[in-house]
Amino acid sequence: MRRLHGAILDLMVLMNLPSRDDDLLAEAGVSLDRALFPLLVVVERSGPIGVGELAERVGRDYTTISRQVAKLASLGLVERRPSPADARVKEAILTAEGRRVTDALDAARERLAGPVLARWSDHDLMELERLLRRWVEDMAAAKAADGD
Repeated sequence: MRRLHGAILDLMVLMNLPSRDDDLLAEAGVSLDRALFPLLVVVERSGPIGVGELAERVGRDYTTISRQVAKLASLGLVERRPSPADARVKEAILTAEGRRVTDALDAARERLAGPVLARWSDHDLMELERLLRRWVEDMAAAKAADGD
């Protein structure tokens, strides 16, 4: 478990390097604060999403995320609206412009990762995705079973 944990930490450090974010934004041709684009991607992948849930997912406090979502809204990348399930909850949902930006980021991510992953077989890539997804789902289920 220690070696697995070490590999995950190494991956997290590598994925969170500011220079990596700068490279991705430049490759995508997107001018956006580095603190905002991960939130935009989470909204795209998980939205509509409440600001509280978004804050929990990214590990930041509600007020910070609320301000950052308001900034994304002022840029026309997300829309804020009351949740259909609970009008007290404000949800963030991607706009067409937000979709254009996340599509550009996805394409840039693919171009930047392409040279590294070119040496991986399709089977290896699918197996990595399958195992990562399984681990995430099993960890989420264990947390839910523990009562959060």
